[in-house]
Amino acid sequence: MSVVIRDVQPAEEFALDEPAGGSVDSLAPLEAVFREHYRRIVGMLSRLTGDPGRAEDIAAEVFCKLAHRPALFRLRNDPAAWMYRVAANAGLDALRVATRRRRNEAAAGVERLRTAAPEGALEDLLRAERQARVREALTALKPRDAQLLLLRAGDLSYREIAVALGVAAGSVGTLLARAEAEFEREYRSRYGGEL
Repeated sequence: MSVVIRDVQPAEEFALDEPAGGSVDSLAPLEAVFREHYRRIVGMLSRLTGDPGRAEDIAAEVFCKLAHRPALFRLRNDPAAWMYRVAANAGLDALRVATRRRRNEAAAGVERLRTAAPEGALEDLLRAERQARVREALTALKPRDAQLLLLRAGDLSYREIAVALGVAAGSVGTLLARAEAEFEREYRSRYGGEL
């Protein structure tokens, strides 16, 4: 799946509104964090949800939450760990909702029509099915395991993952290996065969 992320600017409300008890100058840290992390968060969420539009919506919600928590800028120099944790949780929540919806639709006998082009239609269908299976297996994992896998798939370094999840940097490799093994076990128990 190819994800194209547009060059996005902070929403006008962030750039123009004055936060409660602050000045427009106090929004500079928010804008800097937005510019530094927005694309990466949207990319991570796009891979998770399979829907770039939904990923942008979730990322916008994360930055709105950050804008309403100015204390994060005072307590820490960089609120990125909080943002990635909130984004991962919001993405997993969206994935669970979509999985429940698909399950309910299937139970009600509603099938989605696929309008794939004749050429490569089978490959597209198989790829979409594999992605749906991976997403469903992710929703069955413990939240921290799913977050670990999601953050690593989002190209975060071990140090960044450690900060985001509040674990020791030296334990990230072990935790990731365990999460990957649990994911594989869950996937195989649901679908058998190769990953």
